[in-house]
Amino acid sequence: MDQLNLRHLYYFWVISREGSIARASEVLELAPQTLSGQLATFESAVGGLLFQRERRKLVLTDLGKTVLGYANDIFALTGELNETLRLAPAERPLTLSAGVSASIHKLIAYYLLQPAMALSRPVQLECRTGGTEDLVLGLKRRELDVVLTDRAPGMDEHGSFTVHPLAGSSISLFASADLASRLKKGFPESLNGEPLLANATDAPYFERLMNWFSLKGVRMNVVARIDDSALIKVFGREGLGVFAAPTVIEQEVCRQYGVQCIASIDEVKDELFAITRGRNLAHVGVRAICEGKRSFNTSE
Repeated sequence: MDQLNLRHLYYFWVISREGSIARASEVLELAPQTLSGQLATFESAVGGLLFQRERRKLVLTDLGKTVLGYANDIFALTGELNETLRLAPAERPLTLSAGVSASIHKLIAYYLLQPAMALSRPVQLECRTGGTEDLVLGLKRRELDVVLTDRAPGMDEHGSFTVHPLAGSSISLFASADLASRLKKGFPESLNGEPLLANATDAPYFERLMNWFSLKGVRMNVVARIDDSALIKVFGREGLGVFAAPTVIEQEVCRQYGVQCIASIDEVKDELFAITRGRNLAHVGVRAICEGKRSFNTSE
């Protein structure tokens, strides 16, 4: 093989990423027969099979794993080059596509994105909310520039991404004024048997909170599971139960919803991360999010 056919290498890379010729053909907008023929041509050029079929699935051969390792490096670099070229010239508005995990409070998401919006260069922000797994897939497909999440996915499952720790917070418990006033006395034992409004998005901090309750011997009564951060606070305001939220937005939660803080729990943390492709943060908006200072002062 005198010269590597990069187009064929790219087709192989997409097939390995998508897991089947059918799904890869949709991404590449090619007929499956055409893509299968291109793969066969590439296999002939490299001198061996790159995939073998096992139970109707494509599985990489040893040669395929070797080629994929190089392909990952090659297309990671070309992707970074494309992003760098896409950002020039400096006076053009900068497009930033950000994925935000649905379990992150929207006010906190705003503070995480704020450094990018504060750039001197105009920024056109596109936000997508959803589950972390789906958002990381969008990042993998280059539909997103960055993913903000409260959970770091297993990198072995998702390829060569970089996880950047961002600001975190302890967790506080809130309730209507009457309920909070009663539960502050004798906390946390006062919570036993009291109504709890649960976060239905399986936010990691809520799982940690439930573990903390268990360690303290506290058993609350879950009366509702709500996946909307605003709706759960409305229920709490109406006296239907206790809810949890990050301490950094305590003042705003109390002001906006007319509730009171029962207590802050330093042992339970809401940890936040940004996930990016590669380590070279060519996108200045992504770099601002990952490296910039942000303020969580909601009293301003």
